[in-house]
Order: sequence, then structure tokens, then C-alpha cells
Amino acid sequence: MQQRKKGKLQKLAGILDIPEDIVMDLPRITMLGNMQILIENHKGIIEYTSSIVRIKINKGTLLISGQNLTLGNLQMEQILVEGTVEEVKYEV
Repeated sequence: MQQRKKGKLQKLAGILDIPEDIVMDLPRITMLGNMQILIENHKGIIEYTSSIVRIKINKGTLLISGQNLTLGNLQMEQILVEGTVEEVKYEV
């Protein structure tokens, strides 16, 4: 049942020329080398230290680990993490 709904949403996104990440409530993750990572369409910050940032996303958690991590551009729909990013892990 869930697969069928997902398929219909993808088809609708294609017809209306709307990005699938918006229609399906998926996060968009953009990295600039290992210095910045921008997460759009998140659900909030779970944990934040200088070595770990854990962000709630639609179906799980995004774990970013590294050194000297700081939160930059904090907005309702996007978070910019800056520092030395060593690992990005998707936890379901």
C-alpha cells in the first residue's frame, strides 16, 4: 500500500514538474567538500556538540560527525553545518 502511494506521488511530481523531494517530504542534503553540509526539509535538531550533529528527518535521523562543527544558517526548513565533516550517516 505504501509503495503504491509513493509511486503515485512520484508520478504526480513528474506531471506537475515539482521536485520529488518536496512532494515526498524527503530531505535534500548538499555538501561542499568536507567543510559544509546543508540539510533542507528537516524536522529539527536532536543533538548538537562540536563533534556530533544529529538531525531528525522524515524517516529517521541524519548523523553528522566531525571536528569543530558549528550550526550556521538555522531556519525552519534548513540547517547549515560547518566544520570538518568526517562522516554522514543515515539512521532509519
